[in-house]
Amino acid sequence: MSALTSPPTSPGPGGKISRRRGWRAKTAGVVLAALALTTGVAAPAPAAANPYERGPDPTNSSIEATRGSFATSTTTVSRLSASGFGGGTIYYPTTTTAGTFGAISIAPGFTATQSSIAWLGPRLASQGFVVFTIDTITTSDQPDSRGRQLLASLDYLTQQSSVRSRIDSSRLGVVGHSMGGGGTLEAARSRPSLQAAIPLTGWNLTKNWSTLRVPTLVVGAQSDTVAPVASHSIPFYTSLPSTLDRAYLELRGASHFAPNTSNTTIAKYTLSWLKRFIDNDTRYEQFLCPIPSTSLSISDYRGNCPHNG
Repeated sequence: MSALTSPPTSPGPGGKISRRRGWRAKTAGVVLAALALTTGVAAPAPAAANPYERGPDPTNSSIEATRGSFATSTTTVSRLSASGFGGGTIYYPTTTTAGTFGAISIAPGFTATQSSIAWLGPRLASQGFVVFTIDTITTSDQPDSRGRQLLASLDYLTQQSSVRSRIDSSRLGVVGHSMGGGGTLEAARSRPSLQAAIPLTGWNLTKNWSTLRVPTLVVGAQSDTVAPVASHSIPFYTSLPSTLDRAYLELRGASHFAPNTSNTTIAKYTLSWLKRFIDNDTRYEQFLCPIPSTSLSISDYRGNCPHNG
């Protein structure tokens, strides 16, 4: 794994690198190489195509693994020191030589605590993210409140946390289960500067998300009786703008509580989506496009390919 020791170039709108800028950089590299051949002067190496890439080239095995290439550590945020949410646990890569990382906050569902989604913390952090699994102010908080709490926890991460210097505050995302999943949609609609949103078997009485502008992966469960896909996840997905980078993944035979235990399919596609849109890492596009086929673990997958971002 190579470390990035110089600061990344400035991203374009929404924290993503401009394709035009990348084309100009590539052209400049060709010109400099030509000059080197004719003048004998060594040309400087062109800048990396994407300074946000973290970790080795991904494979199907690496994205399905329970741990990635980064060693991780944790720090606890007490409820007393949190403002606007209920505290939580931060999982982060220990390296200080790989550049800054994108960050994600993850919210639990109705009556649940952060322990119900804790398995995602070290799994995603070891792949190159700072991950905050949060508790809500009360376990009965509704999706709109959970959305506000997700945003408050991201603000804490980037402005007050002990790991804030490790985070690129322009590359943030939200994930949540059940009412926490409904909260991810609320957070993404309220803060369009977010780079990714992933509701996991989400529950929300609002079905129309046509004003949402954040790349969104909706994960539903085929046998969900708490938030049936026909009245929750599928309407969430179909209401998103058709021009938005969006996808719908349905877990074959799974229940509403599939996200509460380690799940390879959830982890694989959650990681790929976060890498693709928070890190603008097109190395992960191969796992999202072409559209994945149905399988023993996937009963339905829909989306727009290729992606725009």
